[in-house]
Amino acid sequence: MTTKPKARKFRIKRSPAATSSTGSATAAAPKPTGEAPEGQRPVEASEPAHIGQVSCANEVNGELDMDAIRREGLTGRQLRMARRVAQKHELAPTSDFDAVRLLRAKGIDPFQRSNMLELVVPQGGEKGGGGKTPLGAITPQQVPAGQGRRVQLPQTVPAGGVNLPSNEVSPAERRQREIGEIQRDISRRRRKKMGLLMVRLAFFVFLPTFMAGYYFYKVATPMYATDSQFLIIQSEGGGGASPFGGLLPTQFANSADSIATQAFLQSKDAMLRLDQDAGFREHFAHGDIDAIQRLEAGASNEKAYKIYKKNVKIGYDPTEGVIRMEVIAVDPAVSADFSERLINYAEERVNDLSKQKREDGMRDALSGFDQAMAKRRAAQESLIQLQVKNGVDPQAEIVAIRTQITTYEGLLIEKELALAALLDNTRPNRAKVDGARGDVRRLEEQLTKLRGKLNNATQGEDSLAQKAVEMQLSQADLAAADLVLQGAQTAMDQARNEAGRQVRYLTVAVRPVPPEEATYPRKFENTILAFLIFAGIYLMLSLTTSILREQVTS
Repeated sequence: MTTKPKARKFRIKRSPAATSSTGSATAAAPKPTGEAPEGQRPVEASEPAHIGQVSCANEVNGELDMDAIRREGLTGRQLRMARRVAQKHELAPTSDFDAVRLLRAKGIDPFQRSNMLELVVPQGGEKGGGGKTPLGAITPQQVPAGQGRRVQLPQTVPAGGVNLPSNEVSPAERRQREIGEIQRDISRRRRKKMGLLMVRLAFFVFLPTFMAGYYFYKVATPMYATDSQFLIIQSEGGGGASPFGGLLPTQFANSADSIATQAFLQSKDAMLRLDQDAGFREHFAHGDIDAIQRLEAGASNEKAYKIYKKNVKIGYDPTEGVIRMEVIAVDPAVSADFSERLINYAEERVNDLSKQKREDGMRDALSGFDQAMAKRRAAQESLIQLQVKNGVDPQAEIVAIRTQITTYEGLLIEKELALAALLDNTRPNRAKVDGARGDVRRLEEQLTKLRGKLNNATQGEDSLAQKAVEMQLSQADLAAADLVLQGAQTAMDQARNEAGRQVRYLTVAVRPVPPEEATYPRKFENTILAFLIFAGIYLMLSLTTSILREQVTS
């Protein structure tokens, strides 16, 4: 940082002449604020001969002006511009801040554009001021040699002269103008595309939506809907031998019965029966109904069935076991009447389903029981016939013969032992020996007869063994027939109990009540739905067209 010179003694009170001649421009210059780079010295101040001394008061004034310029906070670009302007006016600044000071002392704006400086033309003579340019004058130009500095003013246009603007455009202006034309063209094309988009939306979306809304609000015939709910339950307590028979609570019937009932109510059979009983087709063919919802006179059953499915809505909730039905008609009383009749049809169908299930179960049980009874009767008759034919029990007779054989064999062994004891004597008694031998012979003969009788009973066509086997087989058949008959009896009892448990009941949870206000059409909701549908169709068509166009042009 440059140290400011300090003057010990100098005359700071200047004379009026010096003030008017040399310091007028300096006094009139604005007081800027800013800093200067280090190492810069004033241009008019000469190098002091001694430290702390100054040569004149102008040197001190120059330093003060430099300090004020430094405090202005000028940018580097402004300082470089000031140096160029000073060099153009043949000044010799020692720094950028000095160039600013010198230019302001000459009455020149150092930051004015060069094209503004070029507008100034030299004047013929000098005005007062001792060659100094007054404050606020335009940038002076270099005068010819031999002439002093004069005040330079803009040249006036001579009378009668032609002063037309140049037709040459700078590149920046031409570029700006082309950019503006491009922007206007883009805006114009955007407005055109937006207009075409609005036309397409109006034709494909807004107009169909308006027509749909007009139909719903002005043309559509009011329809009345009657709601009802019913469910199918079955009895869990079958009565009979169970101690809790008839006391167990009921539960919802399985989904098969509910689904079957729902299918019946939505079938053409129910529609034909409703038309036969309540005049369904005649009601919807009335002339007061609008053309879209009206059934044509003499229409086929298929067209009438379409109207039936549209106006009779049935839904089944498997979590609750409830069947919900909504019947729509032109008149609320007719709607309630249709609902009542359909509930009656469903009840009859449920009763038929239960009856058919009970009859099927009992029919099978009874058939099995009858067959078991017939088999047992046949086995019992066969056993009785064998007993009559044989007269005795062959098995008992065989057992009796075997018992006799066993007895005689025991006696024979005793007699043989007694004979052997007699023969063991040295001089046995002849009479006793002969008697023992006679007993042994007779026992052997008897055993031979018994064995022959047994052989005859167990061999041959009419042997007792064969008759015993036939009797055993007949008795086994009778026992098996008894078991089958017992099982059939149990199955029949179970079928009877199951038939009692399979009784279905249709219970109406919500009775149909005629409505007081029209339920359909839902004007606002249907109009919004129509708008969304048409908008979705238009969006899909637009996307498809754009993709096809891109594929064709690529």
